[in-house]
Amino acid sequence: MPISRFTSAFALSLTMCAALSSQVLSAQSLSVQTIPANSVLAAGGASGDEGKATKLEHFDPNLVDKTLDPCNDFYKYACNKWLTANPIPADQVYWSTGSGLQLWNENLLRETLEGTSANDPKRTAVHQKIGDYYAACMDESGIEASGLKPLQPELERIAALKSKKDITLEIAHLHHLSPGAWQYGDNQTDSAFFGFTGQQDYDDASKVVAQIDQGGLSLPSRDYYLKTDDKSKELLKKYRAHVQKMFVLAGESEAQADSDAGAVIELETGMAQAQMDNVTRRDPKNINNKMTVAQVRALTPSIDWDAYLKAVKAPASEHYIVTSPAFFRAEEKLIADHPLDHWQAYMRWQVIHRSAPLLSKAVVDENFDFFARTLAGAEQQRPRWRRCVNAADRDLGDALGQAYVDRAFPPESRARTIQMVHSIETALSADVQSLSWMSGETKTQAITKLKGIEDKIGYPSHWHDYSSVAITRDSYLHNVAQATSFEFERWVAKVGKPVDRAEWTMTPPTINAYYDPQLNTINFPAGILQPPFFDPKMDDSVNYGAIGMVIGHEIIHGFDDEGRKFDAHGNLRDWWTAEDGKQYDERGKCISDEYTQDVPDAGAGVKQNGLLTQGEDTADNGGIRLALNALEAALKQQGKSLEDKGSDGWTYRQRFFLSNAYSWCANVRPEITRVIVTTDPHSMPVFRIDNVLSNLSEFQQAFGCKAGQKMVRANACRVW
Repeated sequence: MPISRFTSAFALSLTMCAALSSQVLSAQSLSVQTIPANSVLAAGGASGDEGKATKLEHFDPNLVDKTLDPCNDFYKYACNKWLTANPIPADQVYWSTGSGLQLWNENLLRETLEGTSANDPKRTAVHQKIGDYYAACMDESGIEASGLKPLQPELERIAALKSKKDITLEIAHLHHLSPGAWQYGDNQTDSAFFGFTGQQDYDDASKVVAQIDQGGLSLPSRDYYLKTDDKSKELLKKYRAHVQKMFVLAGESEAQADSDAGAVIELETGMAQAQMDNVTRRDPKNINNKMTVAQVRALTPSIDWDAYLKAVKAPASEHYIVTSPAFFRAEEKLIADHPLDHWQAYMRWQVIHRSAPLLSKAVVDENFDFFARTLAGAEQQRPRWRRCVNAADRDLGDALGQAYVDRAFPPESRARTIQMVHSIETALSADVQSLSWMSGETKTQAITKLKGIEDKIGYPSHWHDYSSVAITRDSYLHNVAQATSFEFERWVAKVGKPVDRAEWTMTPPTINAYYDPQLNTINFPAGILQPPFFDPKMDDSVNYGAIGMVIGHEIIHGFDDEGRKFDAHGNLRDWWTAEDGKQYDERGKCISDEYTQDVPDAGAGVKQNGLLTQGEDTADNGGIRLALNALEAALKQQGKSLEDKGSDGWTYRQRFFLSNAYSWCANVRPEITRVIVTTDPHSMPVFRIDNVLSNLSEFQQAFGCKAGQKMVRANACRVW
């Protein structure tokens, strides 16, 4: 499911690693469903082994390492024992307290898929689609027997192109063929040449217009092509070798494959050089470039936009948002300067690369070897059933999500979450009113925006209709193309139509949450409303420390350095007084300076850019304050205080901070750490605890930390 350009997601975004090859990792950083507490599900252990039981993780304050000083490094104090006991499985690159829940989630979805995969004529239409999709994906012998035959029509189609004029319709075809064209990420659209979709207008969020985004790369971001340090040059060299190997597997001679790989690297590097960097891209005013269709035609005359728009069934748009005009000017020059055979090599690569996870073992293994092993650090592949479950969730998410919600998300969990959301929104209202640096005029606008936030909990109010998607048991590749074409055209068809405020951009089982500034909504899929993030059996101090911080984080996104630029109706409008804006920027700079830091786990010389992570860091810092304030209010209603102790001897304040840290305990491979630091706007887990809490006097009070200790920051940062 797509996330619009400025949607702010909560989780450390490991999904983008899957986007590298549509197959690399086990999806999100978090995933879970509600199974009775303390139960186990026999199927799929920590490393995905069949029959190995995996238990849900539940917060336990006794896991703290009391040999360590909480005021020196609270993350290690809270997580050290868990990290030692939970090494990263061979088929994973990241293993956290939420990772076991990913297995619970996948097992529950697998039960649904296996239960519908039998070729039973009595199945419902929905069950036929998800069951046959899964059956086709799991048909390893059939896929192996087919070899590259399913790919041949696509390769022949590209070979038949007669001139560069034919490229346009092939772009449209590629956008229907593999996921990515309608999806927006932090760095680029993950599709060939460029991306295209229906998007709320930035200046008038009541309208949906066409948006065209930079794309065309196969590596995670432009940095992988442009950086000149030894590690980056080595990775690019290995990528070129991988491209060449894939061409050989597709039937090319060594000499032809070598030539084609050189063309691919040259073209992708040219596009990378032209792309807007991911820090500049964070400012919505830099993306909001309106053009008429005539101006779009003039920007890239080598692309027949009339033919493209017709091929993707795009309605007429009032105007077109071109996120990076400089990118398209450069792409036009690349098309003009390079011969057709270079572009045919590039398009063949796009077809092979994006189809690789769906093909025979030799292709899948080579794809894994570079994108998962070399780039991300995985040692072995996930079992096939896990890959197929995640693909089904991606391609038929609403059909599969209905079954998930029915089994995994009771009304009681939804009701308690809504109560917490309202209490944290109340805490932000009080915080805004108390700010000494904000004028009354801006406070009024902020409260108006806060009151306008729509809370979406668990699942959408209506489900997508997949009746037009032709799913068979015969071809996994065909099924992915069918689902991709449906979703691409569904998003394109939004152009010119009323805004669908009920739209979700995450499936119900997803372990994540997000804020959408143009809809002004906070969205919490059922997947994250489970232990250890939301645990119905735990007291408020635990739940506010974990899911409460997540709720506060998403609400703050409406007021971070990006979100604050949109008003209550989702319009890109400056509702701040000049002085208040200046005051905000000064506080924001404190955050970005603090988080501009070395990341030793990523390798020598790797530094996090605090300007890239500023929005997420602001949300982390503000979110935990809101959650703590809401907990204090909830305890007061119960006749309790933060200083009261539970039966385990910890105060509620201490349990709050311990639960918060526990939800972020994670072992991360150095290879994927490097990818994250380069491309992702989220900080690494250790910084999401230690940096945040070192800014918080309430934490220092809870554990008796003194000035001069690492968890007491002399220049404490605070925006909210």
